Amino acid sequence: MLDLSSLAVGDDIHHPLLVVDVVARGGDHPRTVLSLGNRSGRIDSAPFWAGRDEAIKGIAKGMLVQVVGTVASYRDSLQLEVTSLRPLPRGEVPLSDLAPSVGPVERYWQFLDDIRTRLSAPRLRAVLDLFYADEAFRERYEQCPGAPGTGHHAALGGLLQHTCEVVGIGRSIARIARADEELVMAGAMLHDIGKLESYSWETGVFDTTERGRLAGHVAIGAIMFRQALAAAAEPPCHEEEAMILEHMILSHHGKLEFGSPVRPLTLEAEILHFADDASAKTAAITEAYGSGEFFPGDARLSSRRIWQLDNRWLLRLAPDFGRAPGGEKDEAADQAG
Repeated sequence: MLDLSSLAVGDDIHHPLLVVDVVARGGDHPRTVLSLGNRSGRIDSAPFWAGRDEAIKGIAKGMLVQVVGTVASYRDSLQLEVTSLRPLPRGEVPLSDLAPSVGPVERYWQFLDDIRTRLSAPRLRAVLDLFYADEAFRERYEQCPGAPGTGHHAALGGLLQHTCEVVGIGRSIARIARADEELVMAGAMLHDIGKLESYSWETGVFDTTERGRLAGHVAIGAIMFRQALAAAAEPPCHEEEAMILEHMILSHHGKLEFGSPVRPLTLEAEILHFADDASAKTAAITEAYGSGEFFPGDARLSSRRIWQLDNRWLLRLAPDFGRAPGGEKDEAADQAG
């Protein structure tokens, strides 16, 4: 597989790539730019100017294409001068080679299933089992990205990874705040279930579904939660308990302008919001640090603002504070073990 992250000016490529996006711009100088990628990253094509657009006729987002071209540079960014583009049959390249992935997901499932089965509250376990004991749910959940496009945890399995982080962060805050630790963890496992209906990923392009655009994953998650309760042979919890969990789903974005229909009104809902936000923002920073798009070469300041971080600039510094080589403390084990 071609490693897009290691390309340099002058490199020739002759590889299958996914059309991640097609951006057409009008004005006095109409042109179209293709965003091409695989699991190692993405690269934009040089513009196809008017008169040359016959070369990309019929090319659409989500298509697999055989690309021939040479890597060039424009305004300190790499771009691909495409000389040939040919559509390929869907399925010729495995999805795992086309889209970013978190890798094996067994450790994430082990983490969540261990917590779920150890819950002391039987009705909390029963509610979670409506989803997490369902094989069809698990199959989709372990594939779903955490966000479309270039959002946080935008990778196959990203939603599962994000959920583990929110569970771990929420549990730690709940212990310090003397909150209901099990309720926070259960809310964390339920808070993003709506993304299964809000996002699509089957072609390797992470996008928002029509329903996701019309309703948003927060509202869809609350609807899915109520539908699962209604379909259960016996009520898994009391109505007041259902309202508390539903509120955690509806309020986890914290503010109305960030997509929450309501703001958190309970301690556990507030903790869930902080845990979700912490996982999303720290992931966005980590991903930006490792991206040549935002930090080319040894750059210390990001090349542009990061939209996932409220359009902030980022600094990438690595002071050692006098530490001897190899003297840094071991990294804490991640929340999924």
